Amino acid sequence: MLLYAGSLNAQRVKGSETVLPITQMAAESFIKSHSGSDITVTGGGSGVGISSLLNGTTDIAQSSRRIKFEERKKIKFAGNNLREVEVAFDALAIVVHPSNKVSQLTREQLSGIFTGKIKNWKEVGGEDLKIIPYSRETSSGTYEFFKESILKNKNFMSGIMSMPANGAVIQSVSQTRGAIAYVGLAYLSNKVKAISVSYDSGKTFVKPSVKTAKDKSYPIVRPLYYYYLSKDEAKVKDFIDYLLSPAGQEIVKKTGYVAVY
Repeated sequence: MLLYAGSLNAQRVKGSETVLPITQMAAESFIKSHSGSDITVTGGGSGVGISSLLNGTTDIAQSSRRIKFEERKKIKFAGNNLREVEVAFDALAIVVHPSNKVSQLTREQLSGIFTGKIKNWKEVGGEDLKIIPYSRETSSGTYEFFKESILKNKNFMSGIMSMPANGAVIQSVSQTRGAIAYVGLAYLSNKVKAISVSYDSGKTFVKPSVKTAKDKSYPIVRPLYYYYLSKDEAKVKDFIDYLLSPAGQEIVKKTGYVAVY
């Protein structure tokens, strides 16, 4: 949790671990030019952020997935109007251990791996080694997006290991030779190897990067969102406007994501 001191305009931002680095850096920068403001920034996952918006324990929910119909209904039922803002774009990177000889996979192969149909790296051109997939927790927007985009809403394999945050995913993959997982673009490091992905059955493979996310040649790109209630607009507007300003979008780029313009 990061708490930026002051008391005149206290705000709470909670939710997506993917959006977290953007919000943390933007909040720190915002406070420097807006004295007397408080911004408390916490993670927990997109689902946690949206639940917190519903129960009044956050002013802004940061989310790496679109809000669900049922969640919208609950907000409407409580007599509130929801506001949605795209603050950045992210490429979802598929990562393996650096020693893994596999450097590209199709969407179909990825689906087979994470649903448990493909169990050994030799089935996809690698060595004779058991595949160990890691997932994010079900409250994660990244989990939801991966399930929708890669698995086409099929269920993950039974007993898949779930990680609470992107950092934990990177650590686990870096220490496990047969591992494979997925993380937000900004979390890529030399501790893991990002592989190229094909969404056209193997005709073209593209590696995740800011450039390929920006030109949409990489197939797994998603918007990152802020959600807030219209009744709180006056409270949150200055910070959101700052994040959408040229200075704020430079922060988006610095954290390894793609600006909205």
